Amino acid sequence: MTMIKKFFKDESGATAIEYGLLAALISVVGITAMTLVGTQLQRIFEEIGASLSTVTG
Repeated sequence: MTMIKKFFKDESGATAIEYGLLAALISVVGITAMTLVGTQLQRIFEEIGASLSTVTG
């Protein structure tokens, strides 16, 4: 019976799961931020390319 009580009181696995969830959340936020920045950078480079093509004729 004491082993069962120890099993339910043990929280060491919960900490690992919390760290895993935190890492997953950080990854999702990072991927979202990089996608948004990448889209904006692509637009900026397209504008620069269009400007250069009108200058060079």
